[in-house]
Amino acid sequence: MEELVIRDADVVDGSGGPSYRADVVIDHGRIVSIVQEAAAAGCQRPKAVRELDAEGLVLSPGFIDIHAHSDLALLRDPDHSAKAAQGVTLEVLGQDGLSYAPVDDRTLAEVRRAITGWNGHGDDVDFDWRSVGEYLDRLDRGIAVNAAYLIPQGTVRALAVGWEDREATPEELDRMRQLVAEGMEQGAVGMSSGLTYTPGMYAKDAELTELCRVVASYGGYYCPHHRSYGAGALQAYEEMVALTREAGCPLHLAHATMNFGVNKGRAPELLTLLDDALAAGADISLDTYPYTPGSTTLVALLPSWASEGGPEEILKRLADEESAERVRHHLEVVGADGCHGVPVEWDTIEISGVTVPGLADFVGRTVRESAALRGEAPWVTARRLLLDDRLGTTILQHVGHEENVRAIMRHPAHTGGSDGILQGAKPHPRAYGTFPQYLGRYVRELGVLSLEECVARLTARPAARLRLPDRGLVREGYRADLVLFDPATVAAGSTFENPRVLPTGIPYVLIDGRFVIEDGRRTDVLAGRAVRRTP
Repeated sequence: MEELVIRDADVVDGSGGPSYRADVVIDHGRIVSIVQEAAAAGCQRPKAVRELDAEGLVLSPGFIDIHAHSDLALLRDPDHSAKAAQGVTLEVLGQDGLSYAPVDDRTLAEVRRAITGWNGHGDDVDFDWRSVGEYLDRLDRGIAVNAAYLIPQGTVRALAVGWEDREATPEELDRMRQLVAEGMEQGAVGMSSGLTYTPGMYAKDAELTELCRVVASYGGYYCPHHRSYGAGALQAYEEMVALTREAGCPLHLAHATMNFGVNKGRAPELLTLLDDALAAGADISLDTYPYTPGSTTLVALLPSWASEGGPEEILKRLADEESAERVRHHLEVVGADGCHGVPVEWDTIEISGVTVPGLADFVGRTVRESAALRGEAPWVTARRLLLDDRLGTTILQHVGHEENVRAIMRHPAHTGGSDGILQGAKPHPRAYGTFPQYLGRYVRELGVLSLEECVARLTARPAARLRLPDRGLVREGYRADLVLFDPATVAAGSTFENPRVLPTGIPYVLIDGRFVIEDGRRTDVLAGRAVRRTP
């Protein structure tokens, strides 16, 4: 007898088609049969060792967080309810061009310093890997949810070239090609870039194109955090479209927003650009989170010249009065490339987390508010934080526009990603709320998307981008990575004031046919594993 039958569920299968009522039977981690209500009339209904009454609940594929920053969180936190409770059954790691493989001892230490604000110091993690394959093997020991990995181009450049602002030599470019090929062979699904983060931002288009050719040869995709989401946003999108067309590589645009005052109401221009490229044969998808503010690190706002050489060189420049004044001028007057070419507005920069406990009073206030309390200029406060927190400070950036969020969300190439940074006392609520926020606010309350269409964007479409042959749909033979939620009550519990509150209305989540959320509570099941590229 089969292990489990989910009885009388309203199945929204991920295809975008209409829902239907059915019994869904699961055995050995797979969906073995789906008996629709009409077909079951007058027949004996399927039996199993366990029956779950799903009356009033929607059954859908597990949600795929196609842009996640859980690279260390999955290893240090077996519970990982931040994602599991949302119905996430697969996360894509290695985002924005910086992560922890491939590395050697030198670059591992450098990368750990550079992205402390994203993932913490990692002192509670045993870094017993160096290659992409070894990192995926580490995930295979058992994690809360499944995880795929993108090769981080900035980490690759740090390993082959260093943190200098210069072109790679032919030998260094060959080394980067080799590292990308090895990562793809070991199971990565593609490559990411962080083109406003060092050292990835120092790569010219020709270098990126060559690496994308390697990615394409293995059937992967390129996921850039491109060079500007502000003053040069449209040009940056155009650059990525042209680059990947030249390389013959599929393109997935990370957190595809149009932010800052210069881009208010300009989402239609981006969508026209994408539509024209799609009509010409380009393979493009994108992800967004259903909120207006962004989130990153405070050090990320600095101009690229100030970040050359890595974290220690940044601290030296900030400690030097002349160099620090030059940084301030670029931030406040010129518009630093790290701040997307827009002069920083300190009243939009809210401190969300620090790594030094003595700086906790800054959290929850904007830089301008903290500066006013201290009777000093905002740059003095920001510089103090950067130095005293050793570049570990995380921020919220209140620069988005709701009309842009909704317009991009409606585009057919759209998928959902949290971009969730789990560090800090007050992280962005998207880390705990993205997927129920889609279902509760943007489907039920606002009607921006239908339920069926929204589920497709959170399941089958990202699965197609990842080229996963047996995930993302409720289909016989597919893996039993499934979510049961109440469409009338599902909602994000996290807010900007209380960002670590779990969602409501998602009582059951299964990975590999095993309950990781049961009756609304996290079980002790660690059913997640590394999801490797399908050859």
